[in-house]
Amino acid sequence: MPPIPEGVEPVIRFKNPTRGAVVWDDKIKGRIEVQNSELDDLVIARPDGTPTYNFCVVVDDIEMGITHVIRGDDHVNNTPRQINMYLAFGKKPPVFAHTPTVLGRDGTKLSKRHGAKSVMEYEQEGFLPDAMINMLARMGWSHGNDEVFTREQLTHWFDIKGIGTSASRFDSDKLLWLNQEHIKRANAEQLGELLTPFLIKRGLIIDNGPSPGVVANVLRDRCHTLVEMAEAATYFYEDPAPSQVLLDQHLTPEVKPILQTLVTVLAATAFNKVALNAAIREHASLCGLKMPALMMPLRVALSGREQTPAVDALMQVLGPVESLRRLKKYLAY
Repeated sequence: MPPIPEGVEPVIRFKNPTRGAVVWDDKIKGRIEVQNSELDDLVIARPDGTPTYNFCVVVDDIEMGITHVIRGDDHVNNTPRQINMYLAFGKKPPVFAHTPTVLGRDGTKLSKRHGAKSVMEYEQEGFLPDAMINMLARMGWSHGNDEVFTREQLTHWFDIKGIGTSASRFDSDKLLWLNQEHIKRANAEQLGELLTPFLIKRGLIIDNGPSPGVVANVLRDRCHTLVEMAEAATYFYEDPAPSQVLLDQHLTPEVKPILQTLVTVLAATAFNKVALNAAIREHASLCGLKMPALMMPLRVALSGREQTPAVDALMQVLGPVESLRRLKKYLAY
């Protein structure tokens, strides 16, 4: 071995073969062949003795008995070098599968401006774990025409053969849609447990209203995220305070006496959706009002808003005591 030149810190390199080719059957990309003459003698240990990435992963995979390596296609260039190392160790290389790159909606590399962020940020924004897994799995992989699926279904259906060869695109609008679909399909009690921290973060006192599971169940069709749902749930836990604009618009001299008599009717009505809807319809008919003309004042009285779930569902969740108290308070304005 020649002497080390002064001032040079030696490294250890892996000597790649100079002839032949590295060939492997990539389970996504198909047959790939790279000539050994195109490969450099890569560094496997730095001057201070620390090993480099390509050497480490080969040793680690051998020690752990890894049989399949599934990774992004930005690692394709590393694969022939690593295969030669496996062979140098006298080991059979694992099966390789290189997945396509995830791009932004404009077809460029995914970055923060496309919505790329940490999983924790998505959690804080109210995205469900199942929706995130669904979205990530669906980018580049498919099971027929199925768009929405559970983790259990993904586990049962997944096959490398279902991964496409083209780069997939991250679509934040589709993620919102998927999240809403998972919200719609989630178990109400579990959805309530996920919603609770978001309610607390808004300063709402859970003991002041119905259980989060009941609230989540009535709001699930109207919200894309748990943040939206927590905002929409505010009136279940706080006294509504209709703006003067809403009061002037909906608590008119013509409607006020009709609402006053309706309070008496509702006090004698069973608080379930069917009975409440029937009672309100009958009262509106007797008073010569169309349903929307009565429903909107009721909605504002109960929630302080013009946009809520159906009034009968809203009253059922609030219960008779709270619903009637709110109506009486509204009539006192």
